[in-house]
Amino acid sequence: MRTSYSALETYRSCPLKYKFQEVDKIRMPKGVAAVFGTIVHSALNYMFERNPLYPTLDEVIDFYTTHWKEKSESIVWSSPDRKEQEEKMYFEEGLSVLKNFYKKNQPWMFNVVELEGRFSLELPDEKSGTTHTLAGIIDRLDKDPETGRYEIIDYKTGKRMPSEAELAENLQLGVYHLALTARWPSMDPGNFTTSLYFLKHNEKVSVVPSRETLVHTRDFVLKTIREIEKHLQDGNFPPMPSPLCGWCSYQKLCPMWAHEFKEEETRTASDAEVAEAIRGFFDIKKSDDKNKKRLAEIRATLLQYMQQENLARVFGEGGYITKNVQERISIDVERAEPFLKSAGVWEQVLEPSEKKLQTLLSSLPEPIQEEILKFETKKMITVLKPTKKKGGADDEEEDSLLV
Repeated sequence: MRTSYSALETYRSCPLKYKFQEVDKIRMPKGVAAVFGTIVHSALNYMFERNPLYPTLDEVIDFYTTHWKEKSESIVWSSPDRKEQEEKMYFEEGLSVLKNFYKKNQPWMFNVVELEGRFSLELPDEKSGTTHTLAGIIDRLDKDPETGRYEIIDYKTGKRMPSEAELAENLQLGVYHLALTARWPSMDPGNFTTSLYFLKHNEKVSVVPSRETLVHTRDFVLKTIREIEKHLQDGNFPPMPSPLCGWCSYQKLCPMWAHEFKEEETRTASDAEVAEAIRGFFDIKKSDDKNKKRLAEIRATLLQYMQQENLARVFGEGGYITKNVQERISIDVERAEPFLKSAGVWEQVLEPSEKKLQTLLSSLPEPIQEEILKFETKKMITVLKPTKKKGGADDEEEDSLLV
């Protein structure tokens, strides 16, 4: 199989989108965000081209403006009535991004080795006996002339900046690192830094990948390819709904969105009934959420009063409420895993996890129990139990826990 980071990432986000895009080869018009990212990337690439001099900021802005006018004609706007407003917003944001970036990163201050460098990496899979090709393009590769270290840089036009821990697990940078260490096998894999440059924040986040990360990336890529090949055999690529659906150009083809895009002339009385049921559902949920919030406020008031007056029970017109403190015990199942496996009961614990473990604990040998109980935590829970007065008899009903 020949694949790329972007294809693997598409599969991870939604297998059905992967099928539409990579298997069925259904090409959809690009939205404004995708076109915006492409043009900004092109302008940054132009900024670091020395031909024979580096371009000035004005030349970079002119490059961006010219390409924006050319490419914006092909954009499919989600709201045609807002086209002019959205186009102006994106265009001006691009200007701001480039000006801020140029001010902080004058191109002559960096030793750029490669721009938009293409790679093609052969990945043999020992488990399946097949060899796959992993291809892609790296935005920028720098080299520090003093230390000899290389830095892999990828530009991002999104808003969210990941933590360094997330960056260490970033598949894209892992793939790029894997490709360059394969290109230069004699070079120490630790001689690279991988970075994501978040243009809207004008900040770069970097991490030095380890040899373990290199192995993990390779194993993860091969594992993902095996999953894709399995789906190719059975033809089952399930949709995976997420907040990313709002930006997906395949919505009208997706079964998860079939009802949303149902043609008006095909709607029946059942559709109207369902529409009313959905409206009623959200009305009730809104009311429930409001009641939950109010109930939490009431509990807080009662607890504060009972603690202040040193009372264990308070009385009112509808009944009384009793406060008591209970001890709740929990065990860290993950840390207890080795001991559960040695006792041969790990499979029994998996479902439903901690609750099942509590049930099994007393049946295990004492040494195993002692080791597992080291991962036990205890906390005190304050419970308010309401008792209604009804027809002269007490009808007790325990309320939700209040810590």
